[in-house]
Amino acid sequence: MAKLVSKTYAQALFELAVEENKTSSLMEETMGLLEVIRTNVEFGQFMNHPKIQKEDKIEVVKNVFEKQISKELVGFLVTIVEKDRYTEIESILGEFIAAVKEYNHIGTAYVTTAIALEKNEKQDIESRLLATTKYKTIECIYDVDKDLIGGMVIKMGDRVVDSSIRTKLDKLQRELLAIQL
Repeated sequence: MAKLVSKTYAQALFELAVEENKTSSLMEETMGLLEVIRTNVEFGQFMNHPKIQKEDKIEVVKNVFEKQISKELVGFLVTIVEKDRYTEIESILGEFIAAVKEYNHIGTAYVTTAIALEKNEKQDIESRLLATTKYKTIECIYDVDKDLIGGMVIKMGDRVVDSSIRTKLDKLQRELLAIQL
């Protein structure tokens, strides 16, 4: 349910951004806002406190953000507060950023390897991903997981390519256990 709520609100903000021709500027503002929200725990506690009136929360949002971000994004935050959806704000903003990236043909890949990759290896992965996808740009987020033993796991959206040694060993183990003697 929460995922559906996040997508619905993010889609509304995305449609506004496209209509106003502000996808890039709103995405940059949203990324900054998301960072502020994640780092300011006290603000989140205030906004999610059940005993604080909505009107007070809206006043704080306006006072804090009116001179910092666009009126569209302030209005969106006010709507989120009015509809009691602030608990979902990080997810909503994340969905919006993903929608804008998709709209601008920017892909995000999560690459996990057993050891840290060199710069040229990262460039090779990025160029191969660009060649095999519809994206014009790829943002790769690299992670190291020694349990993979070797190989790599690449996740893009709902697709996963797993060429890790750990997965191959697990598959071999399942096949050997399935053999009837």
